[in-house]
Amino acid sequence: MLKLPIETVLSDVRRALAHGQNALLTAPPGAGKTTRVPLALVDETWLAGRRLIMLEPRRLAARAAAYRMANLLDEPLGETVGYRVRLDSIIGPRTRIEVVTEGILTRVLQHDPSLSQYGLVLFDEFHERSLQADLGLALCLEAQRLFRPDLRILVMSATLDCAAVADVLGQAPILSSGGRLFHVQTHYLDRQSSSDRRSGPALDQLVVHTIVRALAEETGSVLVFLPGMAEIRRVERRLREATIAPNVLLAPLHGDIPQEAQNLAIAPPPPGQRKVVLSTSIAETSLTIEGVRVVIDGGMMRLPRFDPRSGLTRLATIRVTQDSAEQRRGRAGRLEPGVCYRLWTAADQHALAPRRPPEILDADLSPLLLELAVWGATDPFELSWLDPPPAGAVAQAKDLLTRLGALDSRGGITEHGKTMAELPLHPRLSHMILTSIRHGVGDLACEVAALLSERDILRGPPGWHDADLQLRLDVLHGQRDHAGGATVDRAACQRARRAAQQWRERLTLPVPQAAQPHQDALDQLGLLLAFAYPDRIGKRQPGGEGRYQLANGRGAYFLEPDALSREEYLVMAELDGGAPRARIFLAAATRREDLELFLGDQILEVETVSWDEEAQAVRSRRQRKLGELALEDRSVPSPDRALVSSVLLQGIRQTGMGCLPWTKELRQWLARVDFLRRVEGQQSTWPDVSDRALMSTLEHWLQPFVDGLTRLDQVQRIDLASPLHGLLTWDQRRRLDLLAPPSVTVPSGSRLRVNYETPDLPVLAVRLQEMFGCRETPLLAGGKVPVMLHLLSPAGRPVQVTQNLASFWASAYHEVKKELRGRYPKHRWPDDPLQAQPTRRTARKG
Repeated sequence: MLKLPIETVLSDVRRALAHGQNALLTAPPGAGKTTRVPLALVDETWLAGRRLIMLEPRRLAARAAAYRMANLLDEPLGETVGYRVRLDSIIGPRTRIEVVTEGILTRVLQHDPSLSQYGLVLFDEFHERSLQADLGLALCLEAQRLFRPDLRILVMSATLDCAAVADVLGQAPILSSGGRLFHVQTHYLDRQSSSDRRSGPALDQLVVHTIVRALAEETGSVLVFLPGMAEIRRVERRLREATIAPNVLLAPLHGDIPQEAQNLAIAPPPPGQRKVVLSTSIAETSLTIEGVRVVIDGGMMRLPRFDPRSGLTRLATIRVTQDSAEQRRGRAGRLEPGVCYRLWTAADQHALAPRRPPEILDADLSPLLLELAVWGATDPFELSWLDPPPAGAVAQAKDLLTRLGALDSRGGITEHGKTMAELPLHPRLSHMILTSIRHGVGDLACEVAALLSERDILRGPPGWHDADLQLRLDVLHGQRDHAGGATVDRAACQRARRAAQQWRERLTLPVPQAAQPHQDALDQLGLLLAFAYPDRIGKRQPGGEGRYQLANGRGAYFLEPDALSREEYLVMAELDGGAPRARIFLAAATRREDLELFLGDQILEVETVSWDEEAQAVRSRRQRKLGELALEDRSVPSPDRALVSSVLLQGIRQTGMGCLPWTKELRQWLARVDFLRRVEGQQSTWPDVSDRALMSTLEHWLQPFVDGLTRLDQVQRIDLASPLHGLLTWDQRRRLDLLAPPSVTVPSGSRLRVNYETPDLPVLAVRLQEMFGCRETPLLAGGKVPVMLHLLSPAGRPVQVTQNLASFWASAYHEVKKELRGRYPKHRWPDDPLQAQPTRRTARKG
């Protein structure tokens, strides 16, 4: 057996688990931890004959690890070593090592919280921090604390924040193993050639060019990292069209290829041949690919991202992180010196994020919350997490599960929820299947769930899109072998049929004898989606081709023309998370009468009184609503008058104070009150009549005067004097005219308006001649405040501004007189203005 670096620390691992509950083991990719550690621990005395269960993040990696360990023991699978993944299992009565995907562990824990058959749980590749791995660790720690203090937990990782993990494991010992890594020469792109080549055809072309270059310049097999299956297919097609040597084998590697193809990608190439393995990020750490000494890293990865605002999950293509890039690079130096081509610049390398964020921070948490509810944990924050789930995503998940009937009003699990959790499906789909069984269409629901759980079974050319789920169902039934230029993914179809059949058998449903008539299936299909996605039921918007309003309050649209856009009601099975509207990728038509019949318990009749901004009026409607979606909408002839008045005031606030019927006199009245309020200061009893204060107190002073009104144009015809004057007491109204009169009489006998709408003092604009004989400035506020005099020329133009009239006569008047006498020679300009008679006349007699 080949000696691997991990073997130098196996004795330390045995010792740590013999003397403690938990341990943490770090080792670089290729060190051998996945296959050698379980074999080294399976016969430890503290296991007491119990099994060892090891978690892998992917199905492909779980099967590959089990096959490798069985080969090392020279046994068939199902003897000492077996595996369990979704829809596939090889386990025998003598199996001691079970390699499982992470969701399988959760199922085991739910059925046996004490893990009575197991003595050790291994978490492999924990640095990937998948949602199921975090959940599995939290539940295992709870099982250890509550039921099994003798249960051991070993966390294994390539790169990890060791201190945080050791802390959550109860200050567990940290064990480290070196790797056997030869020197890897790294090539970067120059700055000019790296722009706009991170996705799409430009990336494909760059990858193909680099592969051809590497095959010409280097020896050995080539491992290429690409974001996903679509890129793998495009690059494979381009390579087959390119001129490459006949001894070069092309080997795609991703989670959905058959076992034989996986084996071909992982195994050494036949003598005299080379391999080009086109892989997703699955080859970073989970798998060892023999014969590789050249790595080409496209620099991108594809991860699911959940938006708590929209409740939608989408696959996001993001830049690779530094730790992932190093793991990929290390694959070139396992057996001999290698070469890594990074398709980004050296400067870009420093800008990469250190590591990918844990999935729990941006995932759809409804599956996790359902599992916790089955476990009995209504509050997820009571468990031990490396990173607690975000509160917003938890609240949204609880809301969805309550709507699906999985949780009761207190957050506890219902019987329906327990049954939902038994199915290895997203809660939406398990609820859909269980609900459909009661209505006699469980077999069709299994097919729909299988289609939605798999990648799209239709593959079209660039720009092709057809959102009709019925089309996929026809293909699955064998009624079509192509669809408008798209080809059928036969392998995906086969997986979907197999999954549907296994769920039928699990639920003891009869196999349908023949495909159902198209129209019946069409009607049922939309209804089934409505069971799964009640929040994504959409109604077509008037005047907006291809635009829909959803029950969750958001909008959705078709980017390209689609036959489904003619349907009044659709249910969206697949949307992106774009804002403010989501793009529709997969949907089915439904009928309002079916929604009324089968989702009647979710439909509420509500009476709404709201402000119509466009019409500038209050609208009173009675609606039958499914979430935020109005299935029926009609006007209410006699709505509650108080509610209408309240909404009308809200509309006034929304429109602004300027929408009220102000007059110059009313604005002056407000200014007079405000003047007295400022004069009295903090002890003032005068009301605050600023625009801000009036807007905030509309209910107090205006509401009684708009009772019975519904439109803004009606409000604009009322007299605001009465409601405003009502803000003052009788005594204040009397004192207002005394202390802040709207006008004053000047020595000439003229009654002139005082302007209070000034930032500082009130202003009295008066011709200078009308003030002859007046020794003191007129006073306001009971003699406390002098007005600001704007003294005018005979033509009404300002010649002096003063607050001290006596001082003006004594000094500045004589200079002003000289100027005015020259400009207005026909007017009297006495040397002693205090002895002169004031006059309104503009010219001397005769």
